[in-house]
Amino acid sequence: MNVQVEIDGGSGFCFGVTTAIKKAEEELASGKTLYCLGDIVHNSMEVNRLHKHGLITINHEQMKQLHNVKVLLRAHGEPPETYELARKNNIEIIDATCPVVLALQSRIKRKYDANPESQIVIFGKSGHAEVLGLVGQTRSDAIVVENIEDVKRLDFNRSIYLYSQTTKSLDEFHRIINYIQQHISPKATFKRFDTICRQVANRMPNIAEFASKHDLILFVSGRKSSNGKVLFKECQRVNANSYQIESADEIDFKWFEGVKTIGICGATSTPKWLMEECRDAILKH
Repeated sequence: MNVQVEIDGGSGFCFGVTTAIKKAEEELASGKTLYCLGDIVHNSMEVNRLHKHGLITINHEQMKQLHNVKVLLRAHGEPPETYELARKNNIEIIDATCPVVLALQSRIKRKYDANPESQIVIFGKSGHAEVLGLVGQTRSDAIVVENIEDVKRLDFNRSIYLYSQTTKSLDEFHRIINYIQQHISPKATFKRFDTICRQVANRMPNIAEFASKHDLILFVSGRKSSNGKVLFKECQRVNANSYQIESADEIDFKWFEGVKTIGICGATSTPKWLMEECRDAILKH
């Protein structure tokens, strides 16, 4: 095809995911059996690649049946119960929790232990692996809010300490802060802690700039990725000619009629090799 194709240099794995995959590859290279609690990354292509190298994905129920094995904890982090189970079942933990998430877990735990009467509120996706790990620091007392409707149900007569899942949108976070500030009782304390990972937050303006430079955008991401949903939405906002695909097989070459430049970008869970495969498929066509 006679088009120009550019891969976004700022897309691809964040350092937390890179570290988790490196740890998995090192263990697998030594020929040992390695289990991973949940998908190592929200990208089925990368998960399949590591499965071929011997990585076995398990859930929490399956972990309860395991003894005397190695289990990798992915970048999202885990609640304290997972570590207790590992001790009980003599499971060796390979901890690949992202340092940004680990720091956030300990901040929430300290705040909860010091203020058991207040509301610890986490802006995040209910049931998301990272959020479960954060809520676990508060004996499951923390309140998860996904949007302004959820925020309206808080008790504004009681103190609120607000945190955010590391991969959420800064704009939405600020809307929630403003709403609480307007409604909190003068007798209650409101403190918010901006815990959004800048490596992720900075991708929003960067991906918007990238999307504006091309006639068409191919956004390569697993559909399970919450970070992918946010970034793809941003691509669409800037460039209506944006398509989300999981792999090169999903490319529809009819999209490219009259197109001179194609930009390929992705989520923090999108491997570089997958974006390169998409580029190669276009150039070979």
